[in-house]
Amino acid sequence: MHGRLPEFSRSRIQQWVANGRVLVNGLAVRSSYTVRAGDSIEVDPGEAPPLHASPEDIPLVVLYEDDDLVAIDKPAGMVVHAGAGVHEGTLVNALLHRFGALSGVGGAMRPGIVHRLDRFTSGVLLVAKNDAAHRNLAAQFAGRQVEKIYLALVHGSMAAESGRIERPIARDPVHRTRMTARLAQGRAAWSEYRLLRRFERFTLVEVKIGTGRTHQIRVHLSSIGHPVAGDKLYGAPQLTPGTEPLGRYFLHAHRIRFRKPSNGEEVQVVSPLPEELEKWMEKLAPAG
Repeated sequence: MHGRLPEFSRSRIQQWVANGRVLVNGLAVRSSYTVRAGDSIEVDPGEAPPLHASPEDIPLVVLYEDDDLVAIDKPAGMVVHAGAGVHEGTLVNALLHRFGALSGVGGAMRPGIVHRLDRFTSGVLLVAKNDAAHRNLAAQFAGRQVEKIYLALVHGSMAAESGRIERPIARDPVHRTRMTARLAQGRAAWSEYRLLRRFERFTLVEVKIGTGRTHQIRVHLSSIGHPVAGDKLYGAPQLTPGTEPLGRYFLHAHRIRFRKPSNGEEVQVVSPLPEELEKWMEKLAPAG
């Protein structure tokens, strides 16, 4: 279909299919449907997404705020900014309602966004209120001057008490929605981990990352045979005996340390492990 409608992106056409705007012989079909000779296809194009984000009254938990920035405790399930068919309910929509004008360095669809967290990862995330603060924070991230500490529960019992994973990360050439650390090429990335607690089938670790590649912690931990709990994209099982479905990744951005753009003062912001993760972990069998 994209060949007949080259002016529209594949993702936009897929969204039309998902929303029932594409009919084959008068009936809505799934995107996996194979078109046959003689099929009649009707397309009712959906409206183009907005060129700027709109404010939405969505609750936010603020961990830290000054004149230049705000640190938000992002819940799992919330998308940071619009994209891939998601244009409402994002962190950006909530930020615009709460704070109004934010930094414009990232563009109209990503006001204030200096860095990101995956949709099903929770924790502390910095947002710039003005352009000068955005550029300063972006330089700190680029210069690897920002300390980022995560908590992750991984499958299996890790042998070493601590370790460093230094493997380049690239787009998976076969599964394009995934990243991989199994190719010789890619963007340099390193992650350091330290064991915190052992369970019968899981290990709780603290992870420090020196780079911020897409899916970095998830990819790195999976590459050493210990995928993050709940992360089926990178090898976590559908269900582990004795546990309930998690519904998210057991990955949490726990602590971030940076310098205030205004005066260089060091600031550390901590996000406690969410209650749903604490309760899920409490039910796990201890290590034997």
